[in-house]
Amino acid sequence: MRDSGNWVVVGLDNGGTTNNATVLDSSGRFLVDHMAESPSYVKAGPDKAIEALALALDNVLGLTGVPQELVRAVGLDTPGPASAEGILSSGGATNFGSDEWRGFDVRGALETRLGIPVVYNNDANAAALYAHYCHFPADTAAQRSSVSVIVGTGLGGGVVESGRVVRGAAGMAGELGHIWIPTDGLLASRQPVPTCNCGLAADAESIASLTGIEKNLLPYWLSVYPGHELAFVGPIAKAAKLVRGYGEAGDEMALKIFEQQAMAIGRLLTIAANFADPDAYLLGGGVVEAAPHFRAWFCDRVREHTRLRVEQALVAEIGLVPDLDMAGARGSAIAARAAVR
Repeated sequence: MRDSGNWVVVGLDNGGTTNNATVLDSSGRFLVDHMAESPSYVKAGPDKAIEALALALDNVLGLTGVPQELVRAVGLDTPGPASAEGILSSGGATNFGSDEWRGFDVRGALETRLGIPVVYNNDANAAALYAHYCHFPADTAAQRSSVSVIVGTGLGGGVVESGRVVRGAAGMAGELGHIWIPTDGLLASRQPVPTCNCGLAADAESIASLTGIEKNLLPYWLSVYPGHELAFVGPIAKAAKLVRGYGEAGDEMALKIFEQQAMAIGRLLTIAANFADPDAYLLGGGVVEAAPHFRAWFCDRVREHTRLRVEQALVAEIGLVPDLDMAGARGSAIAARAAVR
């Protein structure tokens, strides 16, 4: 079949409440420069959620004026855990709480509904792929490697090698949040060992995430600073969301919390240096989206606690993940375009 060059791919980023969509043309140009959101309806079950994804595709095509017959492929990302083929974990997956989602083939169901090839990644891998292609020039991205760490409610991430996401045999590679972190010198005296929702103790997510602040770090530090304002604002979950603002204001307790998070991320990148040795380490999430002075302070702390060999330090760099709210959809579109090409 001859290729006229006049084709596009669509990226769909599925979340717990909304879908975000974008369109990428054959030359690598995004046709949407903002969020194009619509309800995801994942809590209503697979049938309604798949229809919502199909509607998100129709909406973004209407927004850009592109007819559906020009769509060669659709890139889809969802929260995991899920297999490389887009089959949600039989043990339950993030955002997909009801039993009918367990073991559900979300990629296959959307492909059947659309009649268009669908390429699947989990949301962290899609964001990592977009970060990679933003960081490196277009003519070199396919020859470079990166590790992305994205700090949010949990800690996501992804490994990109030679311009492609490393998926692993079960599709669960790049789960950086669940790598054990050595805690010697990281935890304060008599500070309990942090635990993670996954069941591990002292993994990266148990420290470097909003959940880590809520469950582990803030309760301990409030015991050290019992008169702190955050002890009186209500539930610990509410207080945890306010910690970043206190950090930006230079609050002593908040800075101790973020120092521990930066140390954990630095140790995580040190581990990554020894199993991946990437060209770049890319950091994203709420801390990176903070006020510039605080972002600079935090990134400096991460660099301070990242131990690279002399040879690695000469060629690798630590950078930031841009446009994180659009990164999933855009990374999914990049993966779909690569599959078409």
